[in-house]
Amino acid sequence: MRHLVIMAIVFGLISRVLGDICTAASYGPPYMPTRCNGNQQEQFPPGNLFVAVSEGLWDNGAACGRRYRLRCLSGNNKPCKDGTIDVEVVDYCPQSPCPSTLLMSSNAFAAISHSPKAKINVEYIQYRSTKSAPFLRL
Repeated sequence: MRHLVIMAIVFGLISRVLGDICTAASYGPPYMPTRCNGNQQEQFPPGNLFVAVSEGLWDNGAACGRRYRLRCLSGNNKPCKDGTIDVEVVDYCPQSPCPSTLLMSSNAFAAISHSPKAKINVEYIQYRSTKSAPFLRL
């Protein structure tokens, strides 16, 4: 019986994480030109909730336009806000080496973190390319 209780606790902890986990940091303007759509202002989603991705997610440019749902998990000094945000990939990481897997626009980062200069751990999951429905909700 004791083993079943322990297994239930472990399973409960594991099942809370539904997506992949990576690091994220904030970056500010200028955001153009981007590697996805150059100098087209209309490439940015409403609210400027977008990200640039590092080599691991870039996929030779196939990442352009991908949508992710993000949730802050942890970081130094408890930076996380509750809830999730939806972002769109508009660029390849403009810094070399990239300081994190995701570089989030200032607006996107502020939506999930209290600390604009923090490096945080986030959970992310990819949406379908259409704007209607995600593969899975966090």
